[in-house]
Formats: sequence, structure tokens, C-alpha cells
Amino acid sequence: MSFVVFGINHRTSPLSLLEKVAIAPADIAKTLRIIQNMDDIREVVLLSTCNRTEVYATVERFHDAHGAIRSFFCDLGDLDVNDIQPFLYYQHDEAAVRHLFNVAAGLDSAILGEHEILGQVKLAWDEAMRENTSRSELNLVFRHALETGKRARTETEIGRATASVSQAGVEMAVDAIGSLSGRSVMVVGAGDMGVGVAGALAREGADIVVTNRTGERADDLAVTVNARVVPFSSFEDELATVDMVVTCTGAGTVILTLDMMQAARVGTSKPLMIVDIALPRDVESSVGGLPGVTLKDLSHLREWADKGRESRAAEAARVEAIVDDEVERYVVDSSARQMAPLIAQIRELAESIRVGELTRYEARLASLSAEQREVVESLTSGILAKLLHGPTVHLKSVSGSTQGARLAGALRELFDLD
Repeated sequence: MSFVVFGINHRTSPLSLLEKVAIAPADIAKTLRIIQNMDDIREVVLLSTCNRTEVYATVERFHDAHGAIRSFFCDLGDLDVNDIQPFLYYQHDEAAVRHLFNVAAGLDSAILGEHEILGQVKLAWDEAMRENTSRSELNLVFRHALETGKRARTETEIGRATASVSQAGVEMAVDAIGSLSGRSVMVVGAGDMGVGVAGALAREGADIVVTNRTGERADDLAVTVNARVVPFSSFEDELATVDMVVTCTGAGTVILTLDMMQAARVGTSKPLMIVDIALPRDVESSVGGLPGVTLKDLSHLREWADKGRESRAAEAARVEAIVDDEVERYVVDSSARQMAPLIAQIRELAESIRVGELTRYEARLASLSAEQREVVESLTSGILAKLLHGPTVHLKSVSGSTQGARLAGALRELFDLD
């Protein structure tokens, strides 16, 4: 059994491909069941964010699972295998563990150290547990991953500056157009990302307008940041008056088209900044070609964030040391768990032999009193316990090492254990 990860992320793929394989939250449960029903796959967790779509799984045969999951990504994005192969990465066992721990710690994020990914990893694991696609093996590795992410943020300064995509999107806009104090900014979307954007805008002193498909969520968000609410059905009417628009819906399709934007720009030359941090994107890319309109999306955000990575290099090194420590701890814990069934099997085999021999000599032991019979039971049990104690202690002490793996294999072969 191997632990594997297959995925596409912001480092390996252009945004145009990444948005094709994004999975909406409402489709996660169904997709988990589809993947788990594939041959050779035993457990699965699915992580789909604005920066990545990844399949974490325990598999019987790595190469067969690789083909099945590659086909899954092709079907997901309606892509040919040649379109996706150059961008698809896959790792197994300790390398896959390290990748997950790096993700949870924020080392693999576009915004180095961003805190949102830790919550997203937990949500992905929670959903898999609800669907019963994450059990003993994945539960262990994801529990360690969350502990790694928490250590990274409590023991280092990795997340002390810009620590979320929503905050970074606002800071990128400030770098481009200057202070937002007193400027009118419309937030399209009132989910978790919208909440983060609105909070960052409020700290910048912006006049905030909020719109969302579900009016109640827009109302709730507006109260927290003292914003004005406009109906989603007519938000395009605001496009001619605001200074900036941030879109962050989970619509999965374009909500701001070129035709809508052209209509809104009739009779005005007022500059408009649009920041689209949704995946798939909310804004039709051609909108950025209109006079006076500047369109930034996740690809621009990643380029902007890369400029600040050097300032966090020292903290990143400290986080990498934490990841090293946690990977080693996981390997030891995992190996110990794998050794425990072997030890139990050997003890069960020895006990069955002891009981079998006592049964074979039952006729000769029939004349013994109850007290004498108890002595025989204690004597034979004690001999087994003393005989197995040393090997058991040694097996536990070398678990997680090459020697432990070698000894475990020899014992299984010698005693004909599964």
C-alpha cells in the first residue's frame, strides 16, 4: 500500500488550465466517491482551491492508480492526455507526505505562509471523513499535516505579513493605484474570500459596496464592514461609478462579460481597477483590453507575491526545518503502526500453538487438579511471553528504519504471515 499525491497547481500550470480542473465545493463529495471506486484506490482526500487541485490517496499499485487518476483529470477538464501530462505532478510515500506537509505549512502557496490553506486542508479532510473515503491511513497523515501547519504558524513568523489571497489581492491593487482611502470598491461575492477582501478593504479605509447571489450573506457581510448592499441582479449598474471591483465568487462561470463592461463604460473614461481572484475566473479576459480598465487575476497576483518571497526566506527555512521534523515523526509513527499488526500476528500464532499443544495432551493432563492446571497454563504462557519479549521490543525500536523493514519482511516470510 502506498500513499500518493497527484495534482496540478499554480507552480506547474497556467491559470487557463488550472481553472478547467477546479472542482466546485458542491461536487467534492460526489467526486470523492468516483475516485474511491477506481481500481487500486482504497482511501482518498480531494483538495481543490484557487491554487491547486490535488488527489491524495492510498493505493495498491502506484502505476495503475497513476493512469486512472490521470484519466480522471483529463475527464474533469475535457482534456487530452497530452494537454495535461506536462503539468501533472505525482509523488508517493515519504515524498508525498512531505508535499502535503509543505502545503499545510504554507510553503507551497502563491502567498508564502498564507493561513487560508491550512483551513482548506482541514475542510478537505473533514469532507473525506464524512464520505468515509478517509480512514485509518489518510487520517493519520492528515492529522500530522494539520499539526505541521499549526507549528509553522506558531513557532515562526511565516504568516505574520500578508497571509491570505484576499488580503494580497487588496495589497496588489494598492501597489498599482495607490491609497484606497475614500475610494469606492465593490466586492462581488460574500463567501470566505469575500469576507477576507472586505476586511482588508475596510482596513484600507475604502467605501465598500457588497453584492452576492444570496442577499442574506451580503447583508451579513455589509454589517461587519459598514458597507452598502446592491442586488446581484443589477450589480453591473455600479460598474460606471466605483473605482475598483474585486470578484471572488464560486460561480464557476464568467459573471462579468465584455458586453456588460462595454455597456457600463459608455459615456465614462473613469479609470477602473478589476481584481479577479476567483477560480474559475469571474471576469472575461477581454475586459482588460477596454480603455481605462485594468484587469488583474490570480496569475498577476502570483507574480506580485513572488516579489515578496525573498523577505520571508529566513522564516521559510525555519518552516522547512519543522516540516523535516514532522515528516520524520510521521514516518516513525506510521512504521510503528505498521509493525504493531505484525507483532500481534506473531503473538497470536504463538498462542495458537500453545493452546493446540495443550489440547493435544489433554488426555494426559486430565488427572491434574484445577490448581495444577492453572500452573501449567501460567508456565506455558510465561515461557511464550519471555521468549517474545526481546524480539518485540527490538522490532518496536527499529520501526521506521531500513533494518525494521528488513526484519519485518523476514519474519513474515519465516512464519508465513500475510
